[in-house]
Amino acid sequence: MAQPNPTGLSRRQFILTSTAFGGAVALHPFSAKAAEGQAHLRIMSTTDLHCHVYPYDYYADKAVDTVGLSRTASVIQGLRAEATNTLLVDNGDYLQGNPMGDYVAYERGMNDGDVHPVIAGMNTLDYDAGTLGNHEFNYGVSFLDKVNAGANFPIVCANFGRSLGDSPIEDDLYADPYIVLDRELTDGAGNTYPIKIGIIGFVPPQIMQWDRSHLEGEYVARDIMEAARAWIPAMRNEGGVDIVIALCHSGFAPGEEEEMMENAAWHVAGLDGVDAVVSGHQHRVWPSEDFEGDGVDMAAGTMNGTPAAMAGFWGSHMGLIELMLERDADGWKVAGSESSAHPIFERGEDRSVTALVEDYQPPLDATAGVHQATLDYVRAEVGQTTAPLHSYFALVSDDPSVQIVSQAQTWYVEQLLSGTEWEGLPILSAAAPFKAGGRGGPDYYTDVPVGPVAIKNVADVYLYPNTLQVVAISGEQVREWLERSVGIFNQIEPGAQDATLLNPSFPSYNFDTIDGVTYKVDVTQPSRYDNDGNLVNPDAHRIVDLAYNGQPIDLAQTFIVATNNYRAGGGGSFPGADGSTVILRAPDTNRDVIVRYIVEEGTISPAADGNWTFADAGGATVLFESGPDAATYLDEVKARGVQVEPAGEGAEGFAQYRITL
Repeated sequence: MAQPNPTGLSRRQFILTSTAFGGAVALHPFSAKAAEGQAHLRIMSTTDLHCHVYPYDYYADKAVDTVGLSRTASVIQGLRAEATNTLLVDNGDYLQGNPMGDYVAYERGMNDGDVHPVIAGMNTLDYDAGTLGNHEFNYGVSFLDKVNAGANFPIVCANFGRSLGDSPIEDDLYADPYIVLDRELTDGAGNTYPIKIGIIGFVPPQIMQWDRSHLEGEYVARDIMEAARAWIPAMRNEGGVDIVIALCHSGFAPGEEEEMMENAAWHVAGLDGVDAVVSGHQHRVWPSEDFEGDGVDMAAGTMNGTPAAMAGFWGSHMGLIELMLERDADGWKVAGSESSAHPIFERGEDRSVTALVEDYQPPLDATAGVHQATLDYVRAEVGQTTAPLHSYFALVSDDPSVQIVSQAQTWYVEQLLSGTEWEGLPILSAAAPFKAGGRGGPDYYTDVPVGPVAIKNVADVYLYPNTLQVVAISGEQVREWLERSVGIFNQIEPGAQDATLLNPSFPSYNFDTIDGVTYKVDVTQPSRYDNDGNLVNPDAHRIVDLAYNGQPIDLAQTFIVATNNYRAGGGGSFPGADGSTVILRAPDTNRDVIVRYIVEEGTISPAADGNWTFADAGGATVLFESGPDAATYLDEVKARGVQVEPAGEGAEGFAQYRITL
């Protein structure tokens, strides 16, 4: 990923000269070359921390080098030393997103006077200001009140409040719309002069949908652009500010402006009176090749002509905007800018990870107790399961490890769509097994026995940090989605004996089953789609007896399908899932949804319901491989009506099984 480097230093040189652990530092050219009446202002930013203070993956229960405010803080400390004048801001989504956040919200709680661990970590870094993100509302506003009370920096938001007035200026807002920071700048000659810096914040108005249960009836959200057009001139006129920094917890979406846009930061950058934009929410990086289009200038680091930064997520990067300011009789003006994103790690071509910085200790010290309590939490029971969650037979039969994902997704989407135009439409759920042997080896299977379920077990069921998305498609597209999925099976001749069932080049994560409909798979037919999703046999149909509520599916009916962002955005090239059918981009990961479902239910019963089976193939027998521990669950699978039996040893430690079709 190419990124502008205003220091002219390599990443390794950057580590040696500018971290908190280095010696000599090199001043940025803006600081080094500033003359009298000129000043370099360095705006450092974090975004989408999602409660990641420690460099630790609580789901996998292991230390990692890819996340953590303690690592980002080392970058911050180093970059502070390189500049004459600095600001540090946070762009929201600091509160929820990993088990530490859930532990405090669901287990420990917040009493008046408590300091939330993510705020405690941030307080060690002397932030100047922050704004709200959509995930701040996941635990309710009263909880958020207690969290924000512990911050030693102001938090602003101009488009969320208790009621709307006739204009944004008259809204009853939850937080101050902006803050004016009275600071002193040191110019190139060593003189100090006052400056007024206005910082304004915005949050996606979709919070009213995503957190309806916490907000409906008590709070309202206004369109970002409508609020910005009102408050930015007011801030300049009434606050007498020299420069304006917009903290926009919203992504970049170049193009035509739309009402109530979720991703409005590109448009905010184009407004008169905005000098810099700190963006986020999309979990992407700017400047980088992540974005392209009109008004996007990676070399300059600008969006719509305005310097901008987006700092990834979970502390993966620190965003940086460099401003060269000049002073005249009217105050300070921006004379030049640069933007960059500074990572805490780099990934090699072999997917290996190399840390670029060490930990900055104060955030760790401030949260050590809660970190240990969180470890105890993720290792402890969050619910019970009455059925084993294993994936040994997930590629050949309806499966409990996939069933729990579908149950949780359906539960979650029913809540999100309540009260919307989509309420009442049939909700289906698509999910695939992730740990299903293959190249992962004979031990690469989910295996959670009946009894306690810990949060780290959920990570064993759902490996990836995908976010939940919802599509609206026709019954015909549901059928084609399934046709694409069952390309995992080889074509089997009727009556064949011990034929190989599974196509080894077809990844298990593309084997979606869809819960909410019933169907059979006729493997005597050729696959309608090839491994890449191309239609190759238009006359073939492996999906037979497809039904909804016991009746043949209406190919023209609209169905709601819960899935993940990878699939909904076109991953795997599935019919009906190319990004154009998405009706909801939920704020939560699929894994978090499963955890919340288990916590809500207490005891789950994810036994496979047999909604899909193989069609008769004339008594053909087929062979497939599974892990050696699959034998533990053989009787359970047989009880579902699957005619399966051991068939000897497989290759490279696998066990072989036979199914009669």
